[in-house]
Amino acid sequence: MARDHLTEIIIFAALFLLVSGMGFVAARWRRPDSMHSLDEWGLGGRSFGSWITWFLIGGDLYTAYTFVAVPALVFGAGAAGFFAVPYTIIVYPLVFLVLIKLWSVSHVHGFVTPADFVRARFGSPTLALVIAVTGIVATMPYIALQLVGIEAVLKAMGVHGHWPIIIAFVILAAYTYQSGLRAPALIAFVKDVLIYLVIIVAVLYIPAKLGGWGDIFDAAKAKFDKTPAPGDGVTIAGSGQLNYAMLALGSAMALFLYPHSITGVLASRNRNVIKRNMAALPAYSFVLGLIALLGYMAIAAGVKPVTTDGKPDTNTVVPLLFDHMFPDWFAGVAFAAVGIGALVPAAIMSIAAANLFTRNIYKEYIRRDADAKEEATVSKLVSLIVKAGAVVCILALDPEFSIDLQLIGGVIILQTLPAVGLGLLTRWFHRGALIGGWAAGMAAGLWMLYQIPNPVKGKEHFGGSAYPLSDLGLDTKTTVYVGMLALAVNVVVAVAGTLVCRAAKLADGEDATRAADYLADEGDPRVKDMELSSST
Repeated sequence: MARDHLTEIIIFAALFLLVSGMGFVAARWRRPDSMHSLDEWGLGGRSFGSWITWFLIGGDLYTAYTFVAVPALVFGAGAAGFFAVPYTIIVYPLVFLVLIKLWSVSHVHGFVTPADFVRARFGSPTLALVIAVTGIVATMPYIALQLVGIEAVLKAMGVHGHWPIIIAFVILAAYTYQSGLRAPALIAFVKDVLIYLVIIVAVLYIPAKLGGWGDIFDAAKAKFDKTPAPGDGVTIAGSGQLNYAMLALGSAMALFLYPHSITGVLASRNRNVIKRNMAALPAYSFVLGLIALLGYMAIAAGVKPVTTDGKPDTNTVVPLLFDHMFPDWFAGVAFAAVGIGALVPAAIMSIAAANLFTRNIYKEYIRRDADAKEEATVSKLVSLIVKAGAVVCILALDPEFSIDLQLIGGVIILQTLPAVGLGLLTRWFHRGALIGGWAAGMAAGLWMLYQIPNPVKGKEHFGGSAYPLSDLGLDTKTTVYVGMLALAVNVVVAVAGTLVCRAAKLADGEDATRAADYLADEGDPRVKDMELSSST
């Protein structure tokens, strides 16, 4: 019951209110003459240096959901849950040069969203609309999933019901509306310090109480040796190794396609800031590896997940581990680290989704003559709607199903890679072929996800992201990440479609960017007013 966790609740609430106050104060931090523009409200004035950017992007990518879901996956499935570690390592060299190009061209033209870039690069508002809608759809469940982390903490403290979640997001909505991107940038400092503190203490203190790492791994092996599920264990079976590799690679390619990831990059001051951060951010991956090990610690500690409506909620294993192993006061600090860890990414995600709507839907199709102040006002209001929508999702849906939506979100956002990622490297693709490739990849991905069952959870559809190649007529037990298969369909259709469009001499859009735009740096001229054509 909640009264048995009074110390934890008090510390959790105090730290939560402290960072919420910082969110409101952030409006005065680095305050410009006016906040009435997306450059200032949505991108923090594009002025963040190396340290702020490091905390901002780290706080954006390593979320409360990661804090509870990665070790929960390790707790339930074993080594397969460690895919998050290699993917957050390979992502940084993978996007190193691409992100620098995106920052430069956005600096020159005043782009705020990835869809802005696509609009200019391929001369197609329709393609830009597709990218914008895709980004919003993929981001919405991601915002809702931040609530899963807070809910897991509240359940561990004996607090049930949805009213604390609603209060938390009302506060989040208020300070995000007022302070914009400056709020999560400032809060990220506290969030990261708390997470580093908690994890370092956990990996030193908890194993000592459990008899050492040898006993922890022995307990994990004993559990998985008894499990009937194929592929679960402290090692990955041969049939699951390809899926593990493709899931890591696909997740890496998807990570910086998410609008909130790009928002953090565009807020940087110059190209060198991005270079330094891509080199330093793998430090977070080291911490993520330690976080994943909490799943094995929970097995050794005999943690039993909280049961809700007769079903175990595995997302509660880490909070329960902290509750069982730490003194009450430090468990409160650990719970606050998870809760605050939800505020930073949720704020950035809502800002990114709102910017997509404002720039690529509202201004493009509703109010083409909207000025900077009107854009900022619309984004502020839409950010509130986005947060409200996320709360409705978590209230209306089974949390287990909402987590499955994240798998769908990764497959969805990967379909923007040809237009956004490859578009930064080449202008070869035809705009019509890119739209066709997106549609084919999206249809293939959702169809494959629909076909995947999960007998353990009693699901006939959308039961995972590992597609059996035997369903394609191949004589093998190997499975492959759906996102990579769908992306392959996307690229094949885009290449074939481009060849057909070129052969048919179909009109293509004009490229509004120049080669020099992709090398621009701080201090170079900026041209914010793009000439909007009526081409599709």
